[in-house]
Amino acid sequence: MSSQWMEVKVETDPESAESVADLFQRFGHQGVLIEREGFAFEVWEEDVPPPTKYIVRAYFPLDERTSDIKQQIQDALRYLNMIQPVGEAVFSTLDEQDWAEAWKKHYQPLRVGQHLLIRPRWITDLEIEPEDIVISLDPGMAFGTGTHPSTQLCLEATEELQKNRPSLRVLDLGCGSGILSIAAAKLGAVEVVALDTDPIAVKTTIENAEENNVSEQIQALEGSLETVLRSARRFDIALVNILAKVIIQMCDQGLGQILRPGGIGVFGGIITEQAEEVETALRQTGLEPYKRRISGEWVVIEARRPIEK
Repeated sequence: MSSQWMEVKVETDPESAESVADLFQRFGHQGVLIEREGFAFEVWEEDVPPPTKYIVRAYFPLDERTSDIKQQIQDALRYLNMIQPVGEAVFSTLDEQDWAEAWKKHYQPLRVGQHLLIRPRWITDLEIEPEDIVISLDPGMAFGTGTHPSTQLCLEATEELQKNRPSLRVLDLGCGSGILSIAAAKLGAVEVVALDTDPIAVKTTIENAEENNVSEQIQALEGSLETVLRSARRFDIALVNILAKVIIQMCDQGLGQILRPGGIGVFGGIITEQAEEVETALRQTGLEPYKRRISGEWVVIEARRPIEK
């Protein structure tokens, strides 16, 4: 393992944060960190003013690939800046110990919803309540630590939708670290299909499912919306925490068909000003949006596939 690490950091606006994070996750050795400047997401309060700037960070080892990776990041950001201003990358070098602490200080235990407790795998000295549903997580190079408000809102929705409803079949489309899949399994889903186009995300989901003793419930595969549509499988709940623009594209491809009649989709990665456009696309794919969950500038939309009469 490298004795030194490179940190890449971009200060950007709320709308661009997910695009930068999506870019960074291709290279970050230990996931991607998104924070509001001056505030951790998990301590947001109602009286905290809406965010105007996010900081997106990733870390990767210094080795023979560093120069190429740095150039690829700069080229990709240059391309993104041609589409919309996302900011410039700032690179810095950290020693092994400094890197470990830089990563871990941004990722601490986190309570979400009524009973979910997200525990970084390296933290073992933690007070656990009898009703806690503990998710032990190491995101590795995959996206999804639970600190992003969109992920937290999706976790809250999953907990509420599965309450007193055992044996549901759940799809996690764009599973990343597997955090939503694991939550669904621990909340009682009889089957969870976790799909991602990134093989690293699939591998990470499998490892985290094993760590949480839910491997029998979770089937993690490399795949996409097309994979589901080609199959005969339809789901009671679909968790789609990706990006607004991707969700809109998927709606044109038949996204609504992945749900059984009466099934519910949970759609995240959306900022407030994109919500109307996403809801319009969901209606066009045959779903009925009925609820928004909001945290700061982030929105998660729940939509139901109508039961045919």
